[in-house]
Amino acid sequence: DYLFVMGGNIITTNVIKANPKLKGIAMVHRRLPVNNSIDLDTAKALGVPVVFQYPWEPVYDRIAEATCDLTIAMILDLAYRLMDADRYTRSGRPLQEHTMALMGPGVTGKIAGLLGLGKVALKMVPRLRALRMSVLYTKRTRLAPERERELGVEWADQGEILRRSDFVCLEYDYNPSTHKMIGEREFALMKPTAYFINTARGRIVDEPALVRALQNRTIAGAGLDVFWHEPPGSPEMAPSEEFFKMDSVILAPHNGGATWDARTELTKA
Repeated sequence: DYLFVMGGNIITTNVIKANPKLKGIAMVHRRLPVNNSIDLDTAKALGVPVVFQYPWEPVYDRIAEATCDLTIAMILDLAYRLMDADRYTRSGRPLQEHTMALMGPGVTGKIAGLLGLGKVALKMVPRLRALRMSVLYTKRTRLAPERERELGVEWADQGEILRRSDFVCLEYDYNPSTHKMIGEREFALMKPTAYFINTARGRIVDEPALVRALQNRTIAGAGLDVFWHEPPGSPEMAPSEEFFKMDSVILAPHNGGATWDARTELTKA
């Protein structure tokens, strides 16, 4: 009787008309109003009420927690080459002496660079420190020295983070000023042994530039939960398909906040 819609889905005329008994539509989305997500004219003509709900802060705190954990998981996966190890083990002939070829950099003593220090990145800091990693960060307004000491983080500008970090984690908000902010020049600053992780927004990155950086081994690999166009490989942005061919890349379908707990809280909002 009622259609509950998560942000990012499109409810067209055909969807609304598919259920003659539809009594109402509710959409939960972080940023309102949501333009062009629901055919409001059709809903109005059919007398179907539409409600937009902005979830309360604790709900997004839970989603940020889940996204944080996914980002950490990607770091660990890349650091220990777990995808490669899985493929090798499934090949049917895992020999202990051959696993030396599967060695990764590990995380102990490595540097994690946080481009942005919002809700997700702040939650990452104690986890990274627990892994005995050094943490660099940058943000528009630098933290007070006592807060930096409390967190155990070091401020650096974007260029320094790119040059020094073993794992660069993109955590900026997406807005006009960050559109395609990370491109050819930025990847060229990174160490060839470094990894790039993006669980923020796809359009902060010049995606073809990232593809080239991976193909040319300018960087060692990447963990991507977001893309320029989603799902990746859509006709509008063919370079995404190149990621499918790369063993050095971990891909996820923008499911950083997709845990049972996080989504249960969201539906209660």
